[in-house]
Amino acid sequence: MKCQRQKFQLQRKQAYFNCAYMSPLLKKVEKAGIEGIKKKRKPFHISPDDFFHEADTLRLLYSKLIDNPEPDRTVIIPSVSYGLANVANNLPFKDGEILVCDEQFPSNMYPWMKLEERGFELKVITPSDSPKRGESWNEKILGAINEKTRLVSIGHIHWSDGTLFQLELIRKKLDEYGGLLAVDGTQSIGALPFSISKIRPDALICAGYKWLMGPYSIGMAYYGPAFDKGTPIEENWINRSNSDDFTQLVNYQPNYRDQAIRYEVGEHSNFILVPMLKQAIKQLLKWAPENIQSYTQELLQNAILEMRDLGFRIEEEAYRSHHLFGIRLPNSIKMESVQSALKGNRVSVSFRGDAIRVAPNVYNDEMDVRKLLKAMKEPILAVN
Repeated sequence: MKCQRQKFQLQRKQAYFNCAYMSPLLKKVEKAGIEGIKKKRKPFHISPDDFFHEADTLRLLYSKLIDNPEPDRTVIIPSVSYGLANVANNLPFKDGEILVCDEQFPSNMYPWMKLEERGFELKVITPSDSPKRGESWNEKILGAINEKTRLVSIGHIHWSDGTLFQLELIRKKLDEYGGLLAVDGTQSIGALPFSISKIRPDALICAGYKWLMGPYSIGMAYYGPAFDKGTPIEENWINRSNSDDFTQLVNYQPNYRDQAIRYEVGEHSNFILVPMLKQAIKQLLKWAPENIQSYTQELLQNAILEMRDLGFRIEEEAYRSHHLFGIRLPNSIKMESVQSALKGNRVSVSFRGDAIRVAPNVYNDEMDVRKLLKAMKEPILAVN
């Protein structure tokens, strides 16, 4: 795979290793948004079918991306917190343990903290300081699953440093005790291969403005059979049976549309955001997440070896992703000096916990990598 920088509007002087913060817009995604705005100029051209067709197409495309054979199990949501609220409100248990990882993103913590008021116990699994941090963290998670476990809510990777979690093994262990698996795919879906058929999550929640390369305020959620009879957090007309017949909307329907559609956000037929996310996922399907992993691996592998030689700590490949990884500093270097060097070299990354989060994508190239390396070397040279 070649660098895809020409498909974006990125400035050459900026080395943007920050897709985990927010992706830049593809030119074709930006165009789709502008066309959506223009469409609203003449609302008499918007037909009842337009409320459903684009959303249905988006579900089909997203289902291909996550290897989901049932598109009606995917729904449009405005945010991860919205998608997880539907999970929290419909857990088919009265009590028990909810297992999460230490320092998860807040949207994947607050719903479970709220459930403590209903009698659930929140169990936080922390990583160790061992050189094999990722491996031992996965072992601790698997070891914590038992007959009390009702739900494991976890990312495919950790949002701050790219630690890769062994979801298939976690699913297998949960099957022994009847527990559910909810996955926050915000920092992985679109750049890291994911298979509903293999991993079998009960819920997969994903924001659209990072690795899906879509706009802000739209995302996608998958809900499995465990949630087929649940109650959504909002009641809107378009999720009910026969809602496509506008002449009969006042014949109020007691039943929802099939499978997971009951959980879709109101006004999900957004004529601007839906076409944008649709175009983004079309491009991702052409690139393929496995190729994005290969591209980012090859782009950064020599730089990672060089940074390790300088004393920086980076997780081994088997327990981290290639599109997002964390750099931890040697004891002799202060974070402030690295932040200053990165800013001075116009290298955009994020700082999460004690890690420098580097998140490359297909628009990055060797020139960007040289800027990153130069910035990381400067604090080392200053103390030597």
